[in-house]
Amino acid sequence: MSGAPAPRLRLQDVSKRFGGHRAVDAVTLDLEPGEFFCLLGPSGCGKSTLLRMIAGFEAPTAGRICLGEQDLTGLPPHRRPVNMMFQSYALFPHMSVAANIGYGLKGLGRDAATTRVADLLRLVRLDGFGGRRPDTLSGGQRQRVALARALAREPKVLLLDEPLGALDRGLREETQGELRSVQRRLGTAFVVVTHDPEEAMMLADRIGVMEAGRLVQVGPPAELYRRPASRFVAGLLGDVNLIAGTLGPEGPDGIRAVKTAYGTVHGTAGAPLADEAAVVVAVRPEDIVLGGLEGLPVVVADATFLGDRLRRTLRMPDGTTLRSSGRPGDAVPPVGSDTRAGFAAGAAVILPA
Repeated sequence: MSGAPAPRLRLQDVSKRFGGHRAVDAVTLDLEPGEFFCLLGPSGCGKSTLLRMIAGFEAPTAGRICLGEQDLTGLPPHRRPVNMMFQSYALFPHMSVAANIGYGLKGLGRDAATTRVADLLRLVRLDGFGGRRPDTLSGGQRQRVALARALAREPKVLLLDEPLGALDRGLREETQGELRSVQRRLGTAFVVVTHDPEEAMMLADRIGVMEAGRLVQVGPPAELYRRPASRFVAGLLGDVNLIAGTLGPEGPDGIRAVKTAYGTVHGTAGAPLADEAAVVVAVRPEDIVLGGLEGLPVVVADATFLGDRLRRTLRMPDGTTLRSSGRPGDAVPPVGSDTRAGFAAGAAVILPA
């Protein structure tokens, strides 16, 4: 197996219409060689349609798809140097594991195909399983067989549509690590579609968030989590508090004040915003600090033990709830206490309301 890095995959204003419905809307994206990229979004946002256009199973209504200097837009799937692995795995039940993996290698020659299959079995940690049937394997093992088969022809880009969706939680977490490990060893570009933000953050070098057919933000997981560009992205990437207010002037350090009904808080703007604009301050539960003399007045309404952390529900005077989280042993006000909820300006992102 060569493990040669893929050329850059480029999507230029790619759109797809089904009748009057625009499933994908003018998506432009560059994927770097060897990158692990995740398309993240809710059902119906267009991520699987975009993946199928890269694979050649759907034709774009507009736009171009290029791999290096090669224009893939009009090529059928079998002529594209990409391959796709489906959620169902689509293994042949009457064939052995080795025969499934080697199914697309008939033109390679028997000895070369046998060597390639053996290499792939080692890669996915299934040495000694070549003679077994798929129905004798666990879900995670079948997933690895499907992955090996998808990699058999050494695609420049591997596309995976919800590849771990059929696995239970424990097996998903184990297989996520294996999938990432295989990708790093090969250096092949992977593009994974998922609706699970934790999965995307664990796997991806970069995440592209899709909403209603549009690619609304692209970046490394930490950047999207800490600096979301919209309320949608903030909520998709994890639990977030949204505090409504009116934007004040910018300070010399780029920090802006936001006037709320119960006091002034501070944060940094995720995009240019005019003074007096209606905004929300997005802050993660782990960044909420209880106690002290500054912050918003709240009552500790509830506390829930979640093993490695304690989640608290906070209630403001108008009934609005906030959430904070911390370690179970942290010294904080007990349930029923009046206190203040504060946060550092650097931990809060100001977004349009």
